[in-house]
Amino acid sequence: MADAGEDPTVFTAHALPGDPRLWATVTNAYLGTRVYHDTLHVSGVYNGALGDTHRAILPSPLNVQLEAPAGKEEQMTTTFVLDTNTGSFLHTLEGSSFQASQRIYAHRTLPHVLAFSVSITRLATGSWPITVLLQSAFCPESPDLDLHVGPDFQGARYLYGLTLTPEQPGGLQQEVHMLWTPVPPALTLGEGEEDRTWEFLTVVGSSQAEAQACLTEALQLQARGTLYTAHAQAWAQLWGGCGLDVVGPLSLRQALRGALYYLLSALPEPGIPGYVCHGLSPGGLSNGSRQECYWGHVFWDQDLWMFPNVLLFQPEAARALLQYRIQTLGGALDNARNLGYQGAKFAWESAGSGLEVCPEDIYGTQEIHVNGAVVLAFQLYYHSTQDLQLFQEAGGWDVVRAVAEFWCSRVEWSPAEEKYHLKGVMPPDEYHSGVNNSVYTNVLVRNSLHFAAALAQDLGQPIPSHWLAVADKIKVPFDLKQDFHPEFDGYEPGEEVKQADVVLLGYPVPFSLTPHVRRKNLEIYEAVTSPQGPAMTWSMFAVGWMELKDPRRAWDLLERSFANITEPFKASLSPLPDRTCLLIGPPGGGGSRGHGPGDSHLTSRSGDSGLRTACVLGTPALTASLQVWTENADGSGAVNFLTGMGGFLQAVLFGFTGFRITRTGVTFDPMCPAGVSGVCVSGISYQGNKLDFSFSEGSVTLEVRTQAGPWASPLEVELWPSQDRLPLCPGHKVSFPCSAGRIQRSLL
Repeated sequence: MADAGEDPTVFTAHALPGDPRLWATVTNAYLGTRVYHDTLHVSGVYNGALGDTHRAILPSPLNVQLEAPAGKEEQMTTTFVLDTNTGSFLHTLEGSSFQASQRIYAHRTLPHVLAFSVSITRLATGSWPITVLLQSAFCPESPDLDLHVGPDFQGARYLYGLTLTPEQPGGLQQEVHMLWTPVPPALTLGEGEEDRTWEFLTVVGSSQAEAQACLTEALQLQARGTLYTAHAQAWAQLWGGCGLDVVGPLSLRQALRGALYYLLSALPEPGIPGYVCHGLSPGGLSNGSRQECYWGHVFWDQDLWMFPNVLLFQPEAARALLQYRIQTLGGALDNARNLGYQGAKFAWESAGSGLEVCPEDIYGTQEIHVNGAVVLAFQLYYHSTQDLQLFQEAGGWDVVRAVAEFWCSRVEWSPAEEKYHLKGVMPPDEYHSGVNNSVYTNVLVRNSLHFAAALAQDLGQPIPSHWLAVADKIKVPFDLKQDFHPEFDGYEPGEEVKQADVVLLGYPVPFSLTPHVRRKNLEIYEAVTSPQGPAMTWSMFAVGWMELKDPRRAWDLLERSFANITEPFKASLSPLPDRTCLLIGPPGGGGSRGHGPGDSHLTSRSGDSGLRTACVLGTPALTASLQVWTENADGSGAVNFLTGMGGFLQAVLFGFTGFRITRTGVTFDPMCPAGVSGVCVSGISYQGNKLDFSFSEGSVTLEVRTQAGPWASPLEVELWPSQDRLPLCPGHKVSFPCSAGRIQRSLL
């Protein structure tokens, strides 16, 4: 759906943003860093006890900057490129006689490997040596690990150690082992050479044997000249299997591509053996050191804001996210027990054990709505995949049952109203604490219990009578006079709220609303939602207006999200004097934020390596920050904010299309918002099938592209209101006038 001359997949600039927090991330499912940053993180490796636990800092050998030699008279142009097609970041210096480029990437198929390469190409006739500098500030120290230098292995340096403090008293300290290729201060293209490439590896494992084995595998690919090729081919295959694009503004297309790229970067390559998921945190694996981006903790953000997008394209990765919740069920059971309740209370902030690690008790004890988001993710997965094995054998049923028991022990019966009440909670709107009967939380309670009962029936398990009693009798606040849902008992219209809360009813939380009430909820809460709230908020308002078929209002609300995207080409494009110094190294700095668990532990970490500049002649001041999202519109808060990206993606994947994953199928009701004339979603996964779904203002086209095997369910599409049913045969496109309907198992 690309327009001629417009490529939304490659982001290019001649300078990086002044704030290094906004520089591109280099991440796979196991390792994460930012370009030119002195820190890297390892998935699941935390240091610090309970409320002090945070991602452990490992010094990054990738913090190497390419520079031309000082005093060189040749005019040089600097370019920075984030290529989402190949999952790599490029820094290029080009003059009249040579081009030097540095490529940085987190290997897609070898998740224990980070790599960078430097290439020098001769552009002018001649044979003289060409030298470029590599500036490295690597220091083998960490505030979180007791590191020791070990013997070299196959030419690589070796560093190993243990975290200083386990998450739980008496717990095990985590091992980290790192091997890396030493980086020289300069590289030279010799006399007579036309071009040459050097590759540098960083490998991390949980044991010496694992690190050595992973390095050996990477060196074998390197020897065959296929290290980068294997990575790029994996990304090409990934994009070939899923995608999202629109016929619309380039800024929207770039935002969608960037958000999907960063989310996919955090997920494992399908079929990687032995992968253990440690959850997705709001700032991703590239962030989360102490005092930074929620310290790498896992919130409801994973289950409510990121998970639906992952499920639609990568059900195997979605299953891994659910397995993280299964792995941490023991901690959730302890959390409930510590609060005096039965069942499981998943942590508001979770790390390795599942115990509550939020440093401020009020959030951990009151934001119990996280339980409902966890169960909703299991519910969507079950409906989308019918994966009974996860629930029968792998622990999924234990999670759903334990949450149901928690809800039933947490509610109180009100004889006066003859309803169950849920008292002393904090809703998603964190401006209000200790409230009774948060409508969002109570609807999630009802949803969790109904799903638990339906799942029990499918699994042949007994259904405790109190589950349905609580589900049917829990209070759902509603103002009959004004026809809207008060956020909680005693809420008065006009009170400011922090973020999307009541407007989450209908989507993503399944809840039947009349169009009139849906409209009233949107109008009342839009007027009082804080403009300083987090990035995902306006996406959900946009979804609501799309449900109501108001394309202009939907676009106006979605457009507010762009304030959180540090998008390309935002800075001045005015010409500069003949000689300009462009920043190509980290200037340090940070910021502050406050989305939830208290500002005291949420200040962005500073301490990047020192300022470096390179003189560039005749280059306009074109800057880009490579589609990195910030939590708050003023640039503060978490960066590379996957939560905001997840909400934005849902606005298109579930808002434009009208997709709803239900027990009976995937319903759709497509609508193009103002300024968009077509949408294409490719690689949708549903019950073993891969589908493409596209629509314009006049028609819808569906195609089952592939089936995972003979067990995959044959599908059909049922159109509404005609109830016509059309078979969806693999490899055959089906088109029909734009209408609502449902993709479902074939009844023919």
